[in-house]
Amino acid sequence: MKTVNKSFISTYEIKKSKFIAHLVPISEFKGLQDRLKKEHPKARHVVYALRYLNEFEQIVENSSDDGEPKGSSGQPALNVLRGEDMIDVAVLIVRYFGGIKLGIGGLVRAYGNAVKNVIVNSNTFLYEKMLKYQFETPYSNIQKTEYLLKKLNIEKVDREFLNSGVKWEIETTKEKIEEFKENF
Repeated sequence: MKTVNKSFISTYEIKKSKFIAHLVPISEFKGLQDRLKKEHPKARHVVYALRYLNEFEQIVENSSDDGEPKGSSGQPALNVLRGEDMIDVAVLIVRYFGGIKLGIGGLVRAYGNAVKNVIVNSNTFLYEKMLKYQFETPYSNIQKTEYLLKKLNIEKVDREFLNSGVKWEIETTKEKIEEFKENF
């Protein structure tokens, strides 16, 4: 499975209709459809499709046609995400109507091509399940801990300074957590 860690935007045009596809990590999806509708007030539709893993490691999928004919936009976008084996992502497509009707088949192809285009123009990488790990250290070990975290490229780090020392929470792969434990 593949995913992204930042947003990517790509534009696809056919018969004067413009399709602006936004591929985003699932964490950025909430509220994005409303924001895009405000940013593009003259756009007719903001269609979306998403895929993510829930806490039980099940794939959750959803899509919306946002006023386009049923099954002509959200489902084709979702099918591309499935075909490309994308996970923990959402794609939102802003459509500006160009004055020429595309028909159901034309919409299916246009939305599918818009999603394919944004995936091709994005930096995807292999999905790895992220785990959280908490631990505490005395104040004297702050530099050693930071050095090891940086060496292992563990970037999601939270810390809380307590009277007794420092409480850390890191989010990374299982392998990096094991390597951190071995070297600490």
